Amino acid sequence: MSNISKTPNPPYYAVIFTSERTEGDNGYREMAEEMAQLASQQPGFLGVESVRGQDGFGITVSYWESLEAIKNWKENLRHKVAQDRGKREWYKRFATRICKVERDYFFDSES
Repeated sequence: MSNISKTPNPPYYAVIFTSERTEGDNGYREMAEEMAQLASQQPGFLGVESVRGQDGFGITVSYWESLEAIKNWKENLRHKVAQDRGKREWYKRFATRICKVERDYFFDSES
């Protein structure tokens, strides 16, 4: 099974979240799983791809139909709890970037 999200034809939006973690789990993994599940249930959600290195640096890209869908996700009450804990406990630093995807290309040697 591929970890590459199947997105519709552009345009759509990508939220790129890059972060550096603090030491220890402190409930992070459980919350991350919950947030992935919750995001997937939000109107306008298209997919997510996420990786984290041994050094604590991670990149998560989520895909959305519209800027309104992104705004609604940002304002989701349970997501706000995770955001607050992230600032207090889980992240040394992070950046969030929102981009409009105008073109995309895919390759799959297995198809």
